[in-house]
Amino acid sequence: MKHFLRMFVQVCLYFYCKCLWRCLKFVVRKLTGRCELQRICYNIKPGASRTMKIETSLRGSKNKLLQTSVSIHPDAIEKTIDDIMELKKINPDINPQLGVSLQACLLQIVGYRNLIAEVEKLRREPYESENPQHEEMLLKLWKCLKPDCPLEARISKQWCEIGFQGDDPKTDFRGMGLLGLYNLLYFAERDAAVAQQVLSDSLQPKYRDITKEELSQFSKAEWEKKRFDKAIGYSFAIVGINITDLAYNLLVSGALKTHFYNVAPEAPTLSHFQQTFCYLMHEFHKFWIEEDPLDIMEFNRVREKFHKRILKQLQNPDMALCPHFAASESLINM
Repeated sequence: MKHFLRMFVQVCLYFYCKCLWRCLKFVVRKLTGRCELQRICYNIKPGASRTMKIETSLRGSKNKLLQTSVSIHPDAIEKTIDDIMELKKINPDINPQLGVSLQACLLQIVGYRNLIAEVEKLRREPYESENPQHEEMLLKLWKCLKPDCPLEARISKQWCEIGFQGDDPKTDFRGMGLLGLYNLLYFAERDAAVAQQVLSDSLQPKYRDITKEELSQFSKAEWEKKRFDKAIGYSFAIVGINITDLAYNLLVSGALKTHFYNVAPEAPTLSHFQQTFCYLMHEFHKFWIEEDPLDIMEFNRVREKFHKRILKQLQNPDMALCPHFAASESLINM
């Protein structure tokens, strides 16, 4: 019986999606005089809500032009907009704002797809110690994080001071390729003060302040133990590579569309991705202190909990993870 009901519901949903929904769109267009793309652009404010609905509408269309418009080359966007306006019999002179709005949405949609390709290319490129550019970036990372402490040799135990596992960081980049190095260097250069503070805290961890409410929940024995226990630090560079993996998965899964469509007025770029990494790195550091793990073996648990929190935030269509990078003023009139 349950199997029959499940099948019946699936058939109803299929019928609704394929037939009733298209009929409903046809009726609404006749009543309003506007196609679905027009209704979205005129009724929904610029940002993730609008762009994601435009993307869903285009992908779900039966028309080949509309379906393929989400994967065209950026240079073809203007012509594609003209073709869409002609297909929908929309006069651009009467509806000038529609073309502008559609162009902004397509730039974001196509740009997100191209960003995934760019990030994937960096992730697949291995670190090569024979490559002068790779070596230069690695040595610059050391100088940014330890400006007052010269590196004695390229192969050195000193690398452990910034959180690598051994005397040659090359081996630690195997998982995320050059993408891990690019992100760490971006963080160390662009947010130098924050990066150095996070590095310092990771080496000399401190407990977060305990509220009176939390204090009342401790027994005397637990409180005495907590007073003498040492807070657990972590390996800065290794965690940075791990957070790079988290950011990469958020990007590829599409979860970061909410954020990028709200902060990038046009196509999201590698810089937007790296700014997001900086935000995630800083937020994970604060989250680690809040969680106060018993030992480093709890890292995966804390990371997974942090991942779920970020995913929950990204479910809000108005969410911008790092609002100080947002270009909300540029989005207003699109």
